[in-house]
Amino acid sequence: MCGRFVVVSPPEVFRETYGYPEQPNFPPRHNVAPTQPVPVVTAEHGRRRFVLMRWGFLPAWVEDPKDFPLVINARIETAAEKPSFRNALRYRRCVFLADGFYEWRRGAGRGRAPFLIRRADRRPMALAGLWETWSGKDGSEIDTAAIVTCAANGTLAAIHERMPAILDPAAVGSWLDIREVDAGRAAALCRPCPDAWLDLDPVGPRVNDVRNDDAGLMEVQAAVPVREAAPVPEPEVPRQGSLF
Repeated sequence: MCGRFVVVSPPEVFRETYGYPEQPNFPPRHNVAPTQPVPVVTAEHGRRRFVLMRWGFLPAWVEDPKDFPLVINARIETAAEKPSFRNALRYRRCVFLADGFYEWRRGAGRGRAPFLIRRADRRPMALAGLWETWSGKDGSEIDTAAIVTCAANGTLAAIHERMPAILDPAAVGSWLDIREVDAGRAAALCRPCPDAWLDLDPVGPRVNDVRNDDAGLMEVQAAVPVREAAPVPEPEVPRQGSLF
């Protein structure tokens, strides 16, 4: 899964990378968490757009968000079949703006040491996403989104069995093109990326607390053998927050 990520490249780098016309000016974020507004790129009528959406997917048919679980990830293997995601996979695909994400090592007897995963070339990391607009009975609307996940590649398999679907830069256009690329072809783009794309670095436990959001969270720590890793608390998932 993916439960935290970072957005640290200058806004102009993201704009040049994804080609949207808006010129948003936003600060770096080092610990983006669920329920917070997150920056994504969509394509409507062939035109790319920069949009802020709530990280936490709400299908249009949900009557009361309080009765629906927090959904931050969508498994690509079942997205085409799940009522929550199948229409979004066909009609509402997006890319999360990100420079990397955090993952916590799992497994019996292995502590939950956090790691930062980034592209080895430090380019923006195109995380495939799905989005939906939820409308309330009072006429209010919320744009919501989830990160698409796939099986882990060899690099990530050392700490977790799943990973975000990191799109090849050349595939971003196809993923966003709902007019020409159907759900099946889009799903085929969401596969484990090559191992050589990624760096996996241990970081400190301060990232577990969503109140911490500073560059120090990304500092690489001394490597700790898997069997000797000290356990750390379960990462906190906030119920509300703010990105910008």
